[in-house]
Amino acid sequence: MRRRKYEEFEEDNGTMLRYARHDNGGGFVESHAHVAPTAFVGEHAYVDRGAVVGEGARIAGGAWIDRGAVVHDGASVGTTAHVAPGAVIGRDARIGARAKIGADAHVWDGARVDSDDVIRPGAVVRSSSPRRHAA
Repeated sequence: MRRRKYEEFEEDNGTMLRYARHDNGGGFVESHAHVAPTAFVGEHAYVDRGAVVGEGARIAGGAWIDRGAVVHDGASVGTTAHVAPGAVIGRDARIGARAKIGADAHVWDGARVDSDDVIRPGAVVRSSSPRRHAA
């Protein structure tokens, strides 16, 4: 039987967060997050408490999926990108490397966000947006 290794971190308010390495990729997944077994969570990536990562989604190394964020089936989040609390990444959407998705922003199914783009909090990115920025 394989023993699961955990890492614990203390937040500023004293709350202890417990992370386990995901079987597919080795990234860190907090014990109250839900990550599908078929999702890939790259090394040094973090999926925080309450976040959801769907089937076949890909979280690249160093990316951070913040509290309560949702990355739907087949979506891809690039290297060192940040998906802020409450943000939703639609099915088959692509988030480029180093992109920042603001809190409660929505990236629609199939939409693309370029590398280094910053999407403001609460914004909506549609797949037909000309520069892939928020409407």
